[in-house]
Amino acid sequence: MQQFDVLIIGSGLAGLTLALKVAADKKVCLVSKRSINDSSSNWAQGGIAAVLTDDDSIEAHIQDTLIAGAGLCDAEVTRLVAEHGRETVQWLIDEGVPFTREDDDSGFHLTREGGHSHRRIIHAADATGHAVQKTLAEKVRKHPNITLLEDHIAVDLITARKVKIEGAECLGAYVLDNQSGKVLTIAAQNTVLATGGAGKVYLYTTNPDVATGDGIAMAWRAGCRVANMEFIQFHPTCLYHPQAKSFLITEAVRGEGGRLLLPDGTRFMLEHDPRGELAPRDVVARAIDFEMKKRGIDCVYLDISHQPADFVLSHFPTIYRRCMELGIDITREPIPVVPAAHYSCGGVMTDHIGRTDIPRLYAIGETACTGLHGANRLASNSLLECLVFGQAAAQDILAKPNKRPVKLPYWDESRVTDADEEIIITHNWSELRRTMWNYVGIVRTNKRLTRALHRIHLLRDEVHEFYSNFRISNNLIELRNLLQVAELIVNSAMERHESRGLHYSKDYPDMLPDAIPTVLTPSNYYSLLDRHHGHHEMTSLKKPARRTKATH
Repeated sequence: MQQFDVLIIGSGLAGLTLALKVAADKKVCLVSKRSINDSSSNWAQGGIAAVLTDDDSIEAHIQDTLIAGAGLCDAEVTRLVAEHGRETVQWLIDEGVPFTREDDDSGFHLTREGGHSHRRIIHAADATGHAVQKTLAEKVRKHPNITLLEDHIAVDLITARKVKIEGAECLGAYVLDNQSGKVLTIAAQNTVLATGGAGKVYLYTTNPDVATGDGIAMAWRAGCRVANMEFIQFHPTCLYHPQAKSFLITEAVRGEGGRLLLPDGTRFMLEHDPRGELAPRDVVARAIDFEMKKRGIDCVYLDISHQPADFVLSHFPTIYRRCMELGIDITREPIPVVPAAHYSCGGVMTDHIGRTDIPRLYAIGETACTGLHGANRLASNSLLECLVFGQAAAQDILAKPNKRPVKLPYWDESRVTDADEEIIITHNWSELRRTMWNYVGIVRTNKRLTRALHRIHLLRDEVHEFYSNFRISNNLIELRNLLQVAELIVNSAMERHESRGLHYSKDYPDMLPDAIPTVLTPSNYYSLLDRHHGHHEMTSLKKPARRTKATH
């Protein structure tokens, strides 16, 4: 058994921020499924939203966030995040992140994205996430108090109740070493879920392969509530090309004048929203989906070629290089694009400093539901949320005294590997993603959701049989988690009898007057946990009148 003060599961911006904030005083273990740079943060192109100029204001940022969130944002949390924007960006600048400056070097270049009333997106060209991730990852690697476990995946959380120890705290996690196949028992005074989103539950996504909803699934199995899982943000513009897997075309292209066109060159966004291409992402994604289905076309086009070539090259060098590799010169021709699953606005319910329902367990970043995003995330608020809540959780951990360590049981590795397992896992993964894309996509109906849930349950039963009887693998863990998250998404969608933000239902096209979050609560979990090694047979839905904070 390994013992740490802080166990961080996930190596995106949220996890790296918290690790660096506590490492001077705490012994930290950072677990990364692949390499430290394999995260959604590393793929983020756009930037970080923050009020950095005198012509902008905290109130304007708050209002833009609340409008995008369609009535479901937590006003207190929204203010907290907006007010900490400048200081968190300054911390990144001090850490050495090379943000893009104005041509005359008078200051940092700020761009504008959909839903924002001002230019307030600070960025590093069109690869902001990579610049931030690279800078912080290098510091994490060099820090003497941080143990980095790359190519390791968390299997499940260890709670006091699970191992029959007095109390209700989270005590650490079981972690699989993908190279050796051995499961480590890692005990921790504080455990942090920073595992990102669950985009790989869909067939088309902008997310990296590691985005399999691990933190959400583990927290749910441990007894935490989750909220607003039905609100999946589909990015309007993912590059449409047979060789372009998951390549995002940043919203900043539209912020700098990019126009959405039909194949015949006709603009269409103004027919759907007076804000045109700068409407919020859910509006733009639905408009593209509508035009594609109405006209039977495979994609639409995003055109930035009317801007000077040197402007395009300086602002979007990554996009330019990738498109040129595929024979598309974005300085001369439009980019073929389609919507793709991009961001999970829901997640593990937390309070305003990242604490979950279980003491000493935190959730930060995309895996958490803080109340900031509501029914639709405002562009470039996600990296800001990672920074603010990574810092807030770090401060709470630093202020908390350590408890006496307890001895935890080792993982039972008596099970044997089944030779056919990987084939079935691959097949089930593909079937799940197609089911979610076809039945739980941008536009939903009761019939589609019911069909999706039925198929998810069939797949879940197969996977749980493997999990209960055979040695675990990385792919099995991910598929198990994806099936759990898919079930939560569908159940949440079935509970919402309206259309709001990112959730659009043909059966309930109107928006109800009261904005109420969808909260799912585990039921009878611990009695089921002893059976089938954590197999969670069924979910129970409870929908409180208002969002409540996690308490301890």
